Amino acid sequence: MEAMTQTPAADRARLLELIKELAVVHGRVTLSSGKEADYYIDLRRITLHHEASRLAGRVMLAMLDDAGIEFETAGGLTMGADPVGTALMHAAADAGRAIDAFVVRKAQKSYGMGRQVEGPGVDGRDVVVLEDTSTTGGSALAAVEGVRRAGGNIKAVAVIVDRDTGAKERIEAEAGVPYLFAFGKDELSLD
Repeated sequence: MEAMTQTPAADRARLLELIKELAVVHGRVTLSSGKEADYYIDLRRITLHHEASRLAGRVMLAMLDDAGIEFETAGGLTMGADPVGTALMHAAADAGRAIDAFVVRKAQKSYGMGRQVEGPGVDGRDVVVLEDTSTTGGSALAAVEGVRRAGGNIKAVAVIVDRDTGAKERIEAEAGVPYLFAFGKDELSLD
């Protein structure tokens, strides 16, 4: 296991190495947006990996801190955002900070408490919406809508990898919040 004293730059460099090694899959695929691509970035191979998950949490936390985004809880649309929120929550705890995580269901439950946003409440709290990667911004925007309905104050949308396919522009225009990403497609040697 790597030492907890790694620098943000070392964390970022190692995470990029792991993304290139484990998550970039070449071949024709259809993305969740319905668009086709010649490669797939399977970030669950990162966010659910014993080493990479810890790095992802630290890299995302450092990126948000560097951007001056203050927040109390982070999460997004289940399933891609779930391990990102958990990793960020644990990275914050390791740094002595109390940041909660939450999960946004695709639809509000029709039973139990009828919630769409699960976990510690977001009502009246500063929130960052997370995603592992985004093509069109649709999943992040669905999470933004659910969190706003639940009373959360969205400060930013943050993703690990931006595919450079318009998600940033769409999210900033439609959600009216900053869109941050740890890595751009250009850093993954895909061009």
